[in-house]
Amino acid sequence: MKNAVRKLLVACGENPERDGLVETPERVENSLKFLTSGYGMDAGKIIKGALYVEDCSDMVIIKDIDVFSLCEHHMLPFYGKAHVAYIPNGKILGLSKIPRVVDVYARRLQVQERLTNQIAQALNKHLKPKGVAVVLEAIHLCMAMRGVEKQESTTITSAMVGGFKQDSKTRQEFLALIRK
Repeated sequence: MKNAVRKLLVACGENPERDGLVETPERVENSLKFLTSGYGMDAGKIIKGALYVEDCSDMVIIKDIDVFSLCEHHMLPFYGKAHVAYIPNGKILGLSKIPRVVDVYARRLQVQERLTNQIAQALNKHLKPKGVAVVLEAIHLCMAMRGVEKQESTTITSAMVGGFKQDSKTRQEFLALIRK
């Protein structure tokens, strides 16, 4: 990876031996390994390691989860907030595990639409709740820094499963609660 970064620097017209760039290939390699570390993570293991039997059937929401990912089309960042809810079905999940599941999929080359659905599907598959809802709001630097150059644009995606998809009152309650 370091050799590829050196070649990119030369292709951009830079000197990779210049004082400020000598360690850049190693820094970029470390950065990309971290930003794509989700490929080595398993959402199922994270979820299954923190399930607790609990007679609870009311909506659980964690909102404003920081999300940082890389657009797979340009390898530029997109970032924002995820809002995740589920309706327990005899089991609850340790609260810190929901942001960890978000990170599993965010730390991959992504498109926001797929990211939103992967989070919802993983929670639905491994937690087996009565329903899952995910809303993701993000700013894409590929749109802000280049291309259309629209710095204030926000992309919003949602995925609704089970009770959130079938019951409009439940869906509306979730959407109202994350707006507050």
